Amino acid sequence: METKKFVSEDASDAKSWIALSQIQGLSNAALCQLLAKFGSPANIFSTNLQQLKEIVGEAIASKIMQGIMLEAIQPTLDWLQKDNNHLITLADATYPQALLQISNPPAVLYAIGHLPWLNHPAIAIVGSRNATPQGERNAENFAENLCNQGLCVVSGMALGIDGAAHRGALKSNGSTIAVVGTGLDIVYPAKHRALAHQIAERGLILSEFPLGTPSKAGNFPRRNRLISGLSLGCLVVEANIDSGSMITARLATEQGREVFAIPSSIHSPVSKGCHSLIKQGAKLVESSTDILEELQPLMPTAPSSTSVNNGEIPSEADALLNIMGFEAISFETLLELSGLTTEALSSMLMILELEGKVTTLAGGNYQRLIE
Repeated sequence: METKKFVSEDASDAKSWIALSQIQGLSNAALCQLLAKFGSPANIFSTNLQQLKEIVGEAIASKIMQGIMLEAIQPTLDWLQKDNNHLITLADATYPQALLQISNPPAVLYAIGHLPWLNHPAIAIVGSRNATPQGERNAENFAENLCNQGLCVVSGMALGIDGAAHRGALKSNGSTIAVVGTGLDIVYPAKHRALAHQIAERGLILSEFPLGTPSKAGNFPRRNRLISGLSLGCLVVEANIDSGSMITARLATEQGREVFAIPSSIHSPVSKGCHSLIKQGAKLVESSTDILEELQPLMPTAPSSTSVNNGEIPSEADALLNIMGFEAISFETLLELSGLTTEALSSMLMILELEGKVTTLAGGNYQRLIE
């Protein structure tokens, strides 16, 4: 039997995006240039060789014209059929708005978990894989406290500081995003398999790499730009002077994000990076309050008194609370019952959570609180 090839006219949008993202040698930057020129993946596959050559050169243009075998993208399509697995593209309303502010935003993202966290105010917490016990305690405590104050914790699910930051967020309300440097069918490091399951159940795991992508050194700097890009600021807990965490901090600065660092012993190698950042202008922090002082003005605020009646929350939010009742309810159910867009519902839930009227439960459900 002849193997059917992907062509635009018999493909859904998801197939088009997946197929385009799997063209060997096509960089994300070039893919975005093609999208800017032709508007959609389907249009890119339908154009002629000469037009493609003008942007990506003859070799890549020829690969696009040849197309992708359907059997090559079928594993990803099957993966997307599973609960909580998602494909997010630049054309989607759920695409993280913060990443649109950075250079070279990924055209395609893969995710497992709860998409509303993508547009939640966030803080990146990163640091050494060979962290000290005190460093891990600091990361965990800062993450828990910052989540309690309405922030989502973004990190890379690596050993050491990253893992501690995710655990701290899970101790709070589960608002954490793990940005990984592999395909989402691979857990790296393997020691964090249980942690990955917990994050998928309550937070979100995110990757720009197609399924099957193994752990490679070159993947992690690309991953780091997303950790900083998703966040309002970046907290470095412990770091060697030439570590990946320092790359993340540099990227945060280039992206216009705030950078914070925790000082420690002058004799410890994992203090050198933090001390260097402080010398360069990063804010020295001793408590989560030091971070909130800088980030709260950047966070969405509760409605002002001019937008409420007699001190009450707006009617739309009031209606949402009535829909919720006092039982646990999923985001998807709220979306269906409220008739709101994903973006509007995410924003409203975030405001209600910051006001202490709603809380996030295990499994990503929401529950109204008795005032």
